[in-house]
Amino acid sequence: MESRRLLVLWVTMMIELSLFVSVLCAEIPPRFSSYYHLLHLNFSASTVHGKRKERDREKEIAFMAVALGKLLRDHDSDTHVRLQINHREVIIDNGLVRVTIENPSGYLEGIKYKDIRNVFERRNNNDNRGYWDIVWDGGAYDRLETKHVEVITQTDDLVEISFTKKWHSRDHGRTLPLNIQKRYIVQRGIPGVYMYGVFEREADFPEANMYQIRIVFKLREDKFRFMVVSDTIQRIMPRPEDRDEHRSQALAFKEAVLLTNPSNPSLKGEVDDKYQYSTENKDNKLHGWISDDDAVGFWVITPSNEFRNGGPHKQDLTSHVGPTALSMFVSTHYTGTEMDTFYKQGEAWKKVFGPVLIYLNSASSKDDHSKILWNDAKRQLSEEIGRWPHNFTRSEDFPHSEQRGQVNGQLLVRDRYMAKELMQAKSAFVGLAAPGAAGSWQTEGKGYQFWTQTDNSGHFSIKNVRPGEYNLYAWVRGFIGNYKLDLNITIQTGSKIELGTLIYDPPRNGPTLWEIGVPDRSAAEFFIPEPSPQFMNSITKDYTDKFRQYGLWDRYSDIYRDGDLVYTVGTSSYSRDWFFAHVPRQTGNNTSRATTWQIKYNLQDVNERGTYTLRLALAAASYAEVQVRFNNPNARRPYFTTRRIGYDNVVPRHGIHGLYRLYSINVPGYRFREGDNTIYLTQTRSRNSFEAVMYDYIRLEGPSS
Repeated sequence: MESRRLLVLWVTMMIELSLFVSVLCAEIPPRFSSYYHLLHLNFSASTVHGKRKERDREKEIAFMAVALGKLLRDHDSDTHVRLQINHREVIIDNGLVRVTIENPSGYLEGIKYKDIRNVFERRNNNDNRGYWDIVWDGGAYDRLETKHVEVITQTDDLVEISFTKKWHSRDHGRTLPLNIQKRYIVQRGIPGVYMYGVFEREADFPEANMYQIRIVFKLREDKFRFMVVSDTIQRIMPRPEDRDEHRSQALAFKEAVLLTNPSNPSLKGEVDDKYQYSTENKDNKLHGWISDDDAVGFWVITPSNEFRNGGPHKQDLTSHVGPTALSMFVSTHYTGTEMDTFYKQGEAWKKVFGPVLIYLNSASSKDDHSKILWNDAKRQLSEEIGRWPHNFTRSEDFPHSEQRGQVNGQLLVRDRYMAKELMQAKSAFVGLAAPGAAGSWQTEGKGYQFWTQTDNSGHFSIKNVRPGEYNLYAWVRGFIGNYKLDLNITIQTGSKIELGTLIYDPPRNGPTLWEIGVPDRSAAEFFIPEPSPQFMNSITKDYTDKFRQYGLWDRYSDIYRDGDLVYTVGTSSYSRDWFFAHVPRQTGNNTSRATTWQIKYNLQDVNERGTYTLRLALAAASYAEVQVRFNNPNARRPYFTTRRIGYDNVVPRHGIHGLYRLYSINVPGYRFREGDNTIYLTQTRSRNSFEAVMYDYIRLEGPSS
């Protein structure tokens, strides 16, 4: 017994000595403090509780030995960062990862981690493993091949490399008119590589439309099978060949297939579509893949959204079958061509995208490794957010923390029909973006955006803002419309601007007579049906993600077989009786027709000389038109029409919102009747199932009092 106690003491001393030396050498990142704490608790328990059973001591010894082994395996004794450059490749090695980049193209050729010689698909060419690309004029793809390499920083602790290309007029029409810097950073003690890009258009460059800017990672098909997007979206994924015509059935659009004979029989009958895994920018911070055989994780970590387009609620892709992982910066997904991505000749522009971190981790294959790897990746994300902005970068175009500014204030809401006093804007989204009209941040794609949420009293602090000129924007859940502060805010190095108390007056003409939904820029609160049984998919563990299922648009025609939707104010429930998307009716043979929804309500004491207001807030629109009629569905001309609006394409891409739109329709009192009234909403476009709108919120206001 005494010998076992001595063994416990010896193992613990070895671990503590290893930790002490490693800390002195700056080899062990902060995450390993948890190992130390756990080991210390175990040893303390074993020495204090002398009567503990012998088998518990044996377990402690085994646990500590395994922990020591893991620490020694995970952290090489020689972890300074090494750099090798030859005519074909650049290799950066910190003892944890070995990063190989093709010279001078800048393509990420390989990452060696643990026993995996290359996490990328070896059968792919070097330009099809880890690469930047931009979709520009006419849908052309440019993979941003560079011509030169430069060592920016080389120390024992960090190496930063830049791959560059200057655009020349002789390349006009052949390559994207853009000056390119692709930068890679490897740090001591971090198993991964940071990547960022500095892209520039000079004033004399020809015009160009850059629809999409991203980084693509294509991992080994024989290794990475388990995909993780969030706590609730985690699953074994099909292989690329499972999408072939011999193993799947094509569905309504090319991205979606029904798996009929997949290599993994458990996936038979499931739908695969990359858009089912989209998330909002504010949530698109961490996703990746796990190799179960090796208990290794590959993660894309994005600690800031300042360089992404469209604001915090824009949705975009994450990971999908390949196995493919994406770092999305700019796209027109869920917004369409209303997103500002066009650059005129004479319009000079420069922007830094990133840094993002490609992070690798490992766990014992005997553990619940998927959970361990995911939790460790979340811990690393938290660490990266805490370090933002990354002051170790060496581009003069990326300002460090001391070069940035801060904006503080408080947002209150004034709506006398809801409360006599000013209301606190709780959990409101407040942000700085390029100067423009209220709400213009939704389609702003060229500059930087900085967003935060208010606390329960409406206070906000927007930190780490790059120098520049901005407008301050906001929106508040529970209130319609967009807020904009009517002055330009100039951020300079070290600025700390106190705005004081700001008051938002949301659109309001009179008291609420009735309302449908919640003003939150989403259709999620409305009725979302179960998918057809043949398309049921185990996408997520969370009921609130049901909108991600395939084919929900066709369920409208199944549910409303005998006529279109009728909603009766005071009797109906919007969560049960208001379909989440106003779609056409399927009539068979791939044809469809327009649908008219009715809102029935009762009015007393109609003021015929007064003016009523119908507020129509839309969460999404795609090639749609909503016509509004009052009490006469057969009126040749509608009282109001949105005309054709929207390119969101949200319905087939399994979104629950796109761009927010608000229509305020003034209606003279004589249009209403004493007693029963009906509003008819007709979605006129019906060339296919996807011409549709999603409503956010509808309200009828009485005359001002």
